[in-house]
Amino acid sequence: MSDLYEKLTQYSKIDWYPFHMPGHKRRIKDGINPYLYDITEIDGFDNLHEPEEIIKEEMKVAMQFYQSDATYFLVNGSTCGLLSAICALTSKGEKILVARNCHKSVYHAIFLNELQPIYIYPEYIDEFGINGGISPEVMRDILDRNRDIHVVIITSPTYEGVVSDIKTIADIVHERGAVLIVDEAHGAHFGMHEIFPVSALRYGADVVIQSVHKTLPSLTQTALLHIKGDRANLKEVERYLHIYQTSSPSYVLLSSITRCIKMAQESMGNGLFDKYAARLKNFYKQSENFNNIQIIQDNIKGKNSVHHFDMSKIVISVKNSNLTAKSVYQRLRNHYHLQLEMCAGDYMIAMTSFIDTDEGFERLYKALEEIDESINDMKHNNFDKDMFWHNDEKKFCKKNIGKESGIEDNTIFRMPQAIVLKKTSDAIGLHTKMVELKDAKGRMSAEYIYLYPPGIPVVAPGEMITGEVIELIKNYRRAGLDIHGTEVENAQYITIADVYSPLSCR
Repeated sequence: MSDLYEKLTQYSKIDWYPFHMPGHKRRIKDGINPYLYDITEIDGFDNLHEPEEIIKEEMKVAMQFYQSDATYFLVNGSTCGLLSAICALTSKGEKILVARNCHKSVYHAIFLNELQPIYIYPEYIDEFGINGGISPEVMRDILDRNRDIHVVIITSPTYEGVVSDIKTIADIVHERGAVLIVDEAHGAHFGMHEIFPVSALRYGADVVIQSVHKTLPSLTQTALLHIKGDRANLKEVERYLHIYQTSSPSYVLLSSITRCIKMAQESMGNGLFDKYAARLKNFYKQSENFNNIQIIQDNIKGKNSVHHFDMSKIVISVKNSNLTAKSVYQRLRNHYHLQLEMCAGDYMIAMTSFIDTDEGFERLYKALEEIDESINDMKHNNFDKDMFWHNDEKKFCKKNIGKESGIEDNTIFRMPQAIVLKKTSDAIGLHTKMVELKDAKGRMSAEYIYLYPPGIPVVAPGEMITGEVIELIKNYRRAGLDIHGTEVENAQYITIADVYSPLSCR
């Protein structure tokens, strides 16, 4: 078996097209050997933790480009920024209003600061089986009933590109004297062309965290933390950045951030973003011809609290077809050599950036067109949703040839309502035991259970494992998806806190 270095080298030489992060799409070829530039904090190169020279100046360039009041480079990803912002702006043990579809790093910050989460749920778009936006009206109601909440955190855009009404939400949060943190990890490109939404920074968010590697040409693990206005305590944020950032930051990663911002600036001026926008518009227009596969478009705006939609996220829905998303994902990968970003219950995501090519977009369209036509053939032959792509057979096959069991047309992947029995910080460390999934109903979870990506928990430690949770896990399994977080693979067994007797629940 080859080692990781050899495997990466081999992979770089084949024709697999990356419709996934990082946004540089492995196309930045400058002949540089990273080992030649891997240094520590030597004279003349400044220090990320005490920037006074070149790093300080480069962060000023980023601050001006994104129109923030302070911008910090992150080499531990958006995870580091979220941990720092939440721990800096909350007091240990207090309440925090959290969008339930936040990334697992938000839940880790809740654990570290022993916070009491009050959840707000995104609306659900039944047509496509994805989460919508956060309702400002629901947020107003929750904050009115919880006057002791001082910090609010939401995710916008979502993994699927759904943008909430940040301006209205920010106004509501600020009217109640609270601070708004927005996880904008997937929106570092916002505002760089009129086809894309405007950043939460422009709409009143106090702290915004962006991953420049997701949709821009920067190396994996690079991100930015922006602060706007005077509601967030800069010194406290900086203090926690010292804690959660490595004390040996990579200068290769730091230089990747600075070069990425310069490339974005130049591309806005030389027309590369215009060409990118034209590619996206052409793809969306062509995809209207599909009969079975649906490409989510910005006509979802105005419903389900969707304020805007990020067209850089190509969300491919097969909800109304006779195939699972996993089977189509596998066919795109194995047959067409198109590696997508992720696969969920009824949909897949192809991530794009301005570094993508005409050839890449054409390959994706042609592949989806062929698959769409093959679904018509299956309908004609009365094939059903028990089909999956069999790589050896080079065709869609019945489930008895493979392990995928198929799902019903009415399968629901909606996020369950959390029933919090204990704070995560109180639940972790209790005596635990493992039980079969079928026996876990009514018990208190002692672990996180989630799909990764995107890393949004189905249940967190301290929460009740309800019938809804169990059914969702079963639906994930039927769809052939991998479930993470559990000690036993794919949640065959669940680790519970051995302190509660089974309770009646949904």
